[in-house]
Amino acid sequence: MNSLRTLVKCTGSSLLRVSQRNIMGSLFSSDTGSSNPELEQFVKEKINGNCVMVFSKTTCGFCRMAKETLNNAGATYEALEINNRPDAYEIQSILGKMTGSTTVPRVFINGKCIGGGSETKSLHNAGKLIPMIEDCGIKASL
Repeated sequence: MNSLRTLVKCTGSSLLRVSQRNIMGSLFSSDTGSSNPELEQFVKEKINGNCVMVFSKTTCGFCRMAKETLNNAGATYEALEINNRPDAYEIQSILGKMTGSTTVPRVFINGKCIGGGSETKSLHNAGKLIPMIEDCGIKASL
């Protein structure tokens, strides 16, 4: 049940949209079922090594929304623009296995996926984003 809740939280969409994403991901991803342990480790290190980590594309409107929201919140974050990398599809596949969604952005706070651009903006509008980031900073300084 927790993994289903995480899936819904990270996709932030109806089951229809989740199904559409899975179909599109299956048609257009380079996921062959094999994995690249070094790249998986790289992704995990990015997530665990940054209080706020954004996997993004420079051409994505929702990615801009997430980064703009984080900037407005005064957050310090790392953004990895995966479309500038030759292994972008592989990174998206790894993120898909981790979060249930291969779409970007994938925003992580304190090692947990909070979703994409819309979810990041909603959390900020609800006054929940800054406390999540502050909580991460407190844990990081302990």
